[in-house]
Amino acid sequence: MKKQSLILFLLAVLFVAACTAKKEEASAEATTETEKAEEWPAMDAYHFAMAEAFHPFKDSANLEPVKLQAAELAKAAEAWVNAPLPEKVNNDEIKAKLQELKTSSDALATLVSTGSDEEIGASLTALHDKFHELQEAWYGGGGHKHEH
Repeated sequence: MKKQSLILFLLAVLFVAACTAKKEEASAEATTETEKAEEWPAMDAYHFAMAEAFHPFKDSANLEPVKLQAAELAKAAEAWVNAPLPEKVNNDEIKAKLQELKTSSDALATLVSTGSDEEIGASLTALHDKFHELQEAWYGGGGHKHEH
């Protein structure tokens, strides 16, 4: 009798373990699908352009990359403004911030041909800060650390 009870107990433990593994696997798949559904490709494209322009300035006061990339940054801002917004950021505040980013990106593109290096650097820094406001809204304000 003890032997049968032990066998039944072991079978029950194996059954629970097998079910738990399936639930964890299904949960992991659902998380991956949720993460995919929560991508914002237009933000990523702008981020790439911003990094190309901003990091050389931040790291060594080199403005040549932003002078070369300013038009691309403005195009990326235009594309971002016109792209569909993911559900979690589809609100008037984000739309207004995106419009500000576009306007500032356009202004920087104009400034690189007419402004001083000091003006360009200040404009780029302010634009970078605007970008991070949007990025923080997407990642939940501080949940995403982005070092420069």
